[in-house]
Amino acid sequence: MIAEIYSVGIQRAEIKRAEVKSAEVKRVGIRRVNKPETICILRLSAIGDVCHAVAAVQAIQRRWPEAKVTWVIGKVEYQLLKGLEGVEFVCFDKKAGLKGYLALRSKLKNRTFDILLHMQVALRASLATLCIRAHEKWGFDKKRAKEGQWLFTNRKVATQKTPHVAEGFWGFAQAIGVEEEYPASWQMPIEEQDVLWWKENHETTLDKYIVIAPAASKAERNWLPERYAAIANEANKKGFSVVICGGPTNAEKQLADKIIANCDFEPLNIVAQTSLKQLLIVLQNASLVIAPDTGPAHMAVVVGTPVIGLYAHSNPGRTGPYGYQQYVASCYESLLIERTGKGISENRWGKRVKGDNLMSLISIEAVREKFEQVLTDNNLT
Repeated sequence: MIAEIYSVGIQRAEIKRAEVKSAEVKRVGIRRVNKPETICILRLSAIGDVCHAVAAVQAIQRRWPEAKVTWVIGKVEYQLLKGLEGVEFVCFDKKAGLKGYLALRSKLKNRTFDILLHMQVALRASLATLCIRAHEKWGFDKKRAKEGQWLFTNRKVATQKTPHVAEGFWGFAQAIGVEEEYPASWQMPIEEQDVLWWKENHETTLDKYIVIAPAASKAERNWLPERYAAIANEANKKGFSVVICGGPTNAEKQLADKIIANCDFEPLNIVAQTSLKQLLIVLQNASLVIAPDTGPAHMAVVVGTPVIGLYAHSNPGRTGPYGYQQYVASCYESLLIERTGKGISENRWGKRVKGDNLMSLISIEAVREKFEQVLTDNNLT
């Protein structure tokens, strides 16, 4: 089914491109819509990425305050961002196959946007653009437009040499007229009911605490449970409570249990016990967060909580906790040199290192040093 959709998508994309007759419109960087009234954002997933995209969306709102902004987003990610001021959300069911695309087309029928910002290179997202009418369809430059994304757009953002993911999204905002410079600011939607939940359940019992968000989307990117426990024990000795968070999967529950089994005290285990918005408040009130490249790490960033990121497989300069890369414990570059004979600057910026046991190369001592640095830098001692 996906192959058939892809074939149709390619054909329609080529037809659409052929319909663009104006030479001026074809030229990258020459804009036809000078004052957009309707803007559509397409970024379906994942949690960390939609967090990063919020900054660009809110910068666009400041630049074009009268424009109506619609965001096509995944159902899970919507649970975190619902209530974002001035944004209409249209949920796309990523698991529904063809029915999901038909539903999206139905929701947006008879609507034509001035601008579509296609912020996701996955083929699934590109096919969704066929259900969205827009005069300008902006995508990544051809070098970054993987999985044929360039076929589905008629505009390309400026090339960026070594961007963080968040800066890559910012490039879309700049492309349509935002003149602000990075770094960004985020205003995340926190609802009163979730604030009340925090006050009733945790505000009095969690005075000073750290959060461990141990599970990444792939088990190979998780640090060892006994090493998480060693840092948790040290934090507890320094007077911090420790909270372990995560999603509802069995793997995340089992990882939390293993960490707790290795602790000398009883951490608070809230794995699978919070909504995304409740988790956001937990992260906001924490002194620091320790995590691999996972959604809660980036959620912590957007609410201003320092993050100790644990990296082996991916470039922390690209996907690390934005603004807190000085606290990253990483063996990524040494592995990259070992595998390719070249450093970060000589490799493709987004290149990943593959292997099942790479995270074991991050020592307890390396994370302990970052822990002490966070405490000193943020007057948490």
